[in-house]
Amino acid sequence: MPFGSLWIPVVVSAVAVFVASFLVHMVLKYHNADHKKLPNEDAIREVLGRANLEPGVYFTPFCTHAQMKDPAVLAQFEKGPVAIVTSYRKGMPMMPKHLGLWFGLCMLVSFTAAYIARHTLHYGEGGMLAMQITGAVAFAGYGYGQISDSIWKGQPWGTTFRHLLDCAIYGDVTGLVFKVLWPAA
Repeated sequence: MPFGSLWIPVVVSAVAVFVASFLVHMVLKYHNADHKKLPNEDAIREVLGRANLEPGVYFTPFCTHAQMKDPAVLAQFEKGPVAIVTSYRKGMPMMPKHLGLWFGLCMLVSFTAAYIARHTLHYGEGGMLAMQITGAVAFAGYGYGQISDSIWKGQPWGTTFRHLLDCAIYGDVTGLVFKVLWPAA
């Protein structure tokens, strides 16, 4: 089957997921629990501000693998805090940029789902099978990184499960679009 016949479901599913993500975040609001306010936030912000952090991801206490058995480093871990800090550029978040990148990811996931379905299914094969394959690929594309964030970056598992719920919604939306728009024989 020519891949060109799949561009319409790729674009439509990306747009549909983009709209679904808007509804999840702006209407349902269950992600409000994802972030917590720091205790004594003003004092912590002042200390971080004096450090003049460049945008990036910081880990404290910082050490190399070779230093992990050093008693002084072990004492720092025991004393705490142990934290990963992500620093952005100063100023309000650039929502158009973030939304554009999010839509780009939606396109990439839909394209990957279409690519796998194209090489798995035959032209004109049932839409239900296209839905299952593209939905599963989309769920994996949107979701599995969240699990890694809980394993390695300390993201609370509750946050991960909320994101995986989103990913199930996005996978279902993607699969439904491909079911309806899958090329007939």
